[in-house]
Amino acid sequence: MSSSDSTLPSSPPRNPPPYSPPTSGAQVNFGFPPGYFVIRSVATGRLLDVEFDSVEDGSGVILWPEKESSLVEGFRMPEADNQVFFIDTAGALCSRHSGHAIDIEDGRLVLRHRRPVLHPYPNAFSHPLPQFWYSSSTKQIFIRFQCDPSYSQSSTSNAWRQRSYLLSSVPLRRPRTILDDASDAITSVFAGPLSPITSIFGASARSSTVQEVYNSDIDLREDEVLEEDRGEGEEVDDSPELRRDVRVIAVGEHETGLTELTKRRRAWEVLPLRRTRVNYQR
Repeated sequence: MSSSDSTLPSSPPRNPPPYSPPTSGAQVNFGFPPGYFVIRSVATGRLLDVEFDSVEDGSGVILWPEKESSLVEGFRMPEADNQVFFIDTAGALCSRHSGHAIDIEDGRLVLRHRRPVLHPYPNAFSHPLPQFWYSSSTKQIFIRFQCDPSYSQSSTSNAWRQRSYLLSSVPLRRPRTILDDASDAITSVFAGPLSPITSIFGASARSSTVQEVYNSDIDLREDEVLEEDRGEGEEVDDSPELRRDVRVIAVGEHETGLTELTKRRRAWEVLPLRRTRVNYQR
């Protein structure tokens, strides 16, 4: 008999005690409505969408315009199922189209196939799926990690436990044109007539935009907040592109000075699908 056989139990494990459903509705569905639902971004009006209707592991989850306006099951197109989700008994957000759960990879939402346990566990390939919680009062979607989301084997820091993780849409500005650059150059001349002429043609110093910060790989200190000190001008979302990105952001315990646009980007409407039409009587 091998050494691994000696670690096996001599008898099968006993059955668990009878199931008793939790008394709290939030415990049952983690704040989400029962059954299937769509998730709409308050800031953009777009829905969470598994990109390209994909069922492959690692496929991205983005924001896309609504494919089907009806919330009645029998009237919906099956092609819109990649915009429909549900919560399983463990708190994992799952896609109706494929049945696969949603994982978080480098701050992005991705489709995740079930994977075997590989050691040292947990790691970037093999780890517990995050839980998704919805607050109907704040309209925020919280993410609860069951292990350090950096999957660092050497770090012993518990800083990740002191943060809240929220789902947020990412604004996208329309591309700048030559006219935009010329207008900025003229404005800078009138604003600072004594500045060197090279400032008209040279690249001027500026702070990173929200989009650039989201796309960067910089590590924030424990006392930093991702969207700290962001002006409203950097939150303009006027690109004609249909797609918008969605990210999981880490925020501090007490945030102050958030703009209304920032709050809207963190707000979501969860709309349950119905089996029948709602008849309104006058």
